Amino acid sequence: MSQNVAVIGLGSMGYGMALSALREGNRVWGQDISPKRKAEFVVEGGETTPLPDSLDVVMVVVLNSAQTEEVLFGEDGIAAKLRKGAVVLGCATVAPEFAKDMEARCNAMGILYLDAPISGGAGKAALGQLSVMASGSQDAFDAARPILASVSETVFELGDHAGPGSAMKAVNQLLAGVHIAAMAEALTFGMTQGVQPNQFVDVISKCAGSSWMLENRAPHIVDGDYSPRSQVAIWPKDLGIVLDIAKTTGFDAPITQSALAQFKAAADMGLSGEDDAAVAKTYARQAGLTLPGE
Repeated sequence: MSQNVAVIGLGSMGYGMALSALREGNRVWGQDISPKRKAEFVVEGGETTPLPDSLDVVMVVVLNSAQTEEVLFGEDGIAAKLRKGAVVLGCATVAPEFAKDMEARCNAMGILYLDAPISGGAGKAALGQLSVMASGSQDAFDAARPILASVSETVFELGDHAGPGSAMKAVNQLLAGVHIAAMAEALTFGMTQGVQPNQFVDVISKCAGSSWMLENRAPHIVDGDYSPRSQVAIWPKDLGIVLDIAKTTGFDAPITQSALAQFKAAADMGLSGEDDAAVAKTYARQAGLTLPGE
């Protein structure tokens, strides 16, 4: 059944989700700070403004908790304009306590909230094959099921209230960030021993040291292509969230701290807007190496 859907945030993930929702026959409005991105979405058959009063679903696919809160409850927040029973999917990486707060504030207004962080990258977003780590009430799940079927391949139902979804996303981001930094370290270490980046990918991707992140990101380095599928800027935020959560329980996360330091160094080099595989440049500079395409 067709639904009226708004996607707030047409970045690499949100844009693919909006297209996936559109492809399934929904009427989809896309919102973004980039006029160019909105214009591209209109060409694809989507709509932009004004948002209707009859929205069934709002997917908030922005960068962080501050942007999520602004979208929902800011000066021009969308929550006040939604009909009772509409469902909001909070897809950004946020702390579990923040997700719980968003759920409570939405519920107080008669709006359903699903804590629904996502994983899979821009490619899977465009194909409607994301993994969603979701938690929320049964009513929220029921209201969100049609749109979840449009944008995802796997939906993990992790609890009957907000928070567990975001906790699981933090676990995922810990691993993902560490794996990207470890891939960059291993690839550049190999270069110091005469192992060329293309050889590294050919061999290690078929060996026990491989990971999904290695297989996905290392080819970007081989190609010298740092067009941002997922930006360096994401990782100081997301790994910072992981460490903030860890502090609340006194948990030490030294490997996360090391990975975070590398992404911060990449940001300090002016690489925030590049693909996160560009963290390899921090190792290359320290070792005096020249990466492909440089």
